[in-house]
Amino acid sequence: MSQNKINVGGQAVIEGVMIRGPGKYVVSVRKGKKIISKEGRIPSKPARFLKLPFVRGFVNLADMLVIGIRSLMWSAEQAAGEKEKLSRKEISLTLLVSVGFVILFMIALPYFLTHLFGFAEEKQPLIFNLIDGLIRIVIFLAYIFAISFMKDVKVLFQYHGAEHKAIHCYEHGKNLSQENVRKFTTLHPRCGTSFLLLVFIVSILVFSILPSVMLHYLPNFSALNPWLRKGILFPIRVLLIPLIAGISYEILKLSDRKQDNPLFRLISAPGLLLQRITTQEPDKSQVEVAIHSLDRLLKIEKNQFRK
Repeated sequence: MSQNKINVGGQAVIEGVMIRGPGKYVVSVRKGKKIISKEGRIPSKPARFLKLPFVRGFVNLADMLVIGIRSLMWSAEQAAGEKEKLSRKEISLTLLVSVGFVILFMIALPYFLTHLFGFAEEKQPLIFNLIDGLIRIVIFLAYIFAISFMKDVKVLFQYHGAEHKAIHCYEHGKNLSQENVRKFTTLHPRCGTSFLLLVFIVSILVFSILPSVMLHYLPNFSALNPWLRKGILFPIRVLLIPLIAGISYEILKLSDRKQDNPLFRLISAPGLLLQRITTQEPDKSQVEVAIHSLDRLLKIEKNQFRK
């Protein structure tokens, strides 16, 4: 990417695309024959600590979750109409239930299933976490594959593909036209789908080290009741998520810049393969929305820079 270009990213929303830059984001959706947009500000990070490697990854992830949820909720309101607008209480409850399901099915269930299979985390950390990680990945892949057959999700995946195509076009220095955008692939090494898969892989390595560290620095840890040890190790796993996200973010950013390197192409390969499900070829109207969102974001960021 040339020096005069800014880093952009985004996500698909209901009947639209959200594109974010360093300081602003724009979410655009199709409403009938019109495209309507909403813009917002990304919180600045005055503290240098928040910009350090391995810290910035979790901070950026938190920002993207907040912005992504806001964009998704706004797009849902446009699709449903003002009469069906969700209240803050309903939104909070939905988010709380979603987080609960993620912890239950993506962290707790694989962890305790691995124990039921007869593997001991303290005695066989590598094998235990390999099985635990594989179960987690299988659950994730099964969920993605299952929802991909839903009509609304297929449309969402098409907008996801449109977002990637538009970003590729911009990063390659081409004019944002229908003809240029449609030439590019729907796959992108810096995608959130790839990030999630990378998080699962990195967690296997980090969690494999955890029991050994506990046994080394806490001599009485091995003498504790087995269920008490599990009760200590499991919450620590949850607390290590920011570190895992930070490591995964740095690997993702590096692999995106080093696609000419065979090692980093190999690292990107599983995520790109998964994107063959989570991104679909968009139609002309969907590409138009992605172009609209990206073009508006670039104009806003350019004006902001001049100020």
